Amino acid sequence: MNRSFVARNPSVLIFLALLALFTLGVTILSEGFGVGMISTSFVKTLGKTLCLCLVAVAMDLIWGYAGILSLGHFAFFGLGGYMIGMWLMYERTRLIVVDALAQGSMPPTPQEVVDGIGNQIFGVVGSSEFPAIWAFADSLTLQLALVVLVPGLLALVFGWLAFRSRVTGVYLSILTQAMTLALALYLFQNDSGLRGNNGLSGLQNLPNVTASQDVVSMWFFWGSALALGLGYLLAVWVVSGKFGSVIRGIRDNEARVRFLGYSVEAYKLALFTLTACIAGIAGALYYPQAGIINPAEIAPIASIYLAVWVAIGGRGRLYGAVIGAAVVSLLSSWFTGGQAPDIPLGFYTIKWVDWWLVLLGLSFVGVTLFAPQGIGGLVDLISDRLRPDRHGADLGPDQGSLREKEAQK
Repeated sequence: MNRSFVARNPSVLIFLALLALFTLGVTILSEGFGVGMISTSFVKTLGKTLCLCLVAVAMDLIWGYAGILSLGHFAFFGLGGYMIGMWLMYERTRLIVVDALAQGSMPPTPQEVVDGIGNQIFGVVGSSEFPAIWAFADSLTLQLALVVLVPGLLALVFGWLAFRSRVTGVYLSILTQAMTLALALYLFQNDSGLRGNNGLSGLQNLPNVTASQDVVSMWFFWGSALALGLGYLLAVWVVSGKFGSVIRGIRDNEARVRFLGYSVEAYKLALFTLTACIAGIAGALYYPQAGIINPAEIAPIASIYLAVWVAIGGRGRLYGAVIGAAVVSLLSSWFTGGQAPDIPLGFYTIKWVDWWLVLLGLSFVGVTLFAPQGIGGLVDLISDRLRPDRHGADLGPDQGSLREKEAQK
């Protein structure tokens, strides 16, 4: 008998219910729509954390389920942020330039407006000309499409070249890291068209929106929660069907799956491209809340952190990826934000701002050695204990199959 999607994946309803309760709770306690117990800055932190949870889900799909350790998925995350950041910066600058030129004795020409915008945006790198990549920056619709298309196209081209050559294992990880490094180094250049090391700033100021930041922060928080819920639902749907069985087979024994007649490269490429698009959407929601994006955000170390989050949360468990990203992100904000108290030892004072990365590294090593299932493994342990004890003979050839007594009920 075919069971429904929800019946086969009961964790989906649990996750969505917890996410809805969390969203409702933050809304009630926020400054924008509630009693003001949660500050606007912390609402932004929570919204950014939800975006990091979404990109962690994408990372778990490609690493935990397909066995491909990609050290370049934060590059797709950053590209999504750049795409939406281009429109935000262009439109905000256009309004400023139009308002300034309107003070003159004669109405400005369209070319004067364009020149003024270019000078304001690119003057910091000694230019006033719009690069070709800004051709659609004046259109929100097109830039939103590029949020998905640019990371997806890069992943498609890179994945096609890598997978058709049957590059696997650590070599593929090195290639993805090299791709990320090359992209970051290119964006650091002033002639890249994205303002080099200066990046794109002022992204938290939405054009033509007069609402205060406490209200805008809640809008982005809701959008991040919705994206995480839909992304989690999509990820569970992907791994629960035939496609999920094939990619798990590729992870466990790629040669056998290929021998069975499946196009291994096609499955890898489809999943790699899909997860890149998810990462781009997460980045497009993250950076307007952060307010700025620069090439340092795309550095290879960021993708390594992403892998650490998934490992700590529990690789191969979508909820584990969410738990890992949320726990590490919030702890990082606490330790590096000066909220964690220093520990004086007499001869030395431990300042968590300096020691946070050491603590994170030790946590990763500890989880790898002693708890390879991560934090998510605790959920599995609890759920296993809640299951009823079985007595009697096995009905199937495998130990633990349905017992005779249970089958008769």
